[in-house]
Amino acid sequence: MTTSVPLSDRGLLLGDGLFETLLARDGVLQGPLEHLARMARGCAALGLPLPDSELALSLMQAAIADAGLECGRAAVRLTYTAGSGGRGLVRPQDPSPRLFATAAPSPLPTAPARLALARVRRNASSPTAHHKTLAYLDNVMARREALAQGADEAVMCNTDGHLACAAAANLFWIEGGVLFTPDLDCGALAGLMRAKVLAAAGALGQTVQVVKTGADALNQAQAIALTNSLNGLWAVSHWQGRSVGSDPLAQQILQTLIDQVSLSA
Repeated sequence: MTTSVPLSDRGLLLGDGLFETLLARDGVLQGPLEHLARMARGCAALGLPLPDSELALSLMQAAIADAGLECGRAAVRLTYTAGSGGRGLVRPQDPSPRLFATAAPSPLPTAPARLALARVRRNASSPTAHHKTLAYLDNVMARREALAQGADEAVMCNTDGHLACAAAANLFWIEGGVLFTPDLDCGALAGLMRAKVLAAAGALGQTVQVVKTGADALNQAQAIALTNSLNGLWAVSHWQGRSVGSDPLAQQILQTLIDQVSLSA
């Protein structure tokens, strides 16, 4: 199935819209209702009508089939734009959004991640920091910066200098047996896998602190990990060129959480 987006589309011209990226295993979407619920929250924040859930599910399933990805792991992207029309920044009074889906292979990473600090900052007061809008240029530039430094992923701080997230993941670290993650107020996306990790930690009786702190906190970390819906909980081997992950207790905590999240996925 070929998707055609006209040159007048507001998502294309202005980044006016939302998206979700889901994992599919052997053709089965993982957590689609959770992703659609988050898209609905984004619609409320952006003033867009809700997408049709049944249509969204059928489009995602069709994208998997069209890409020949009924076996193995696939990344399924659902994109929802504000449609066409309006003058400049002003939408039509009754917008007609566009909804489409694509799918691509999504193999698991074969090695731990290497992280580098990006100069690009998150604006914690912007809706683009708290919803999966189509305005992802900051994330694109942060990832590009990390790759140029020989890293796999970028760590982003907000304009106040507090840790927020990675370019396409939430951020966790362990120090002194305590699991830390940035406060959502710092400009982090409310990741669905982030929520699963916090729930798993609570079920295990693991001490968790949601914090506002600078990037120097990662210099003291005994383990660091990233979370998103495609990779689950992904361990980190290097931060700013420094090896991390040699502390046995921290690694035990991290592995327990990885196992727990894998069971619940």
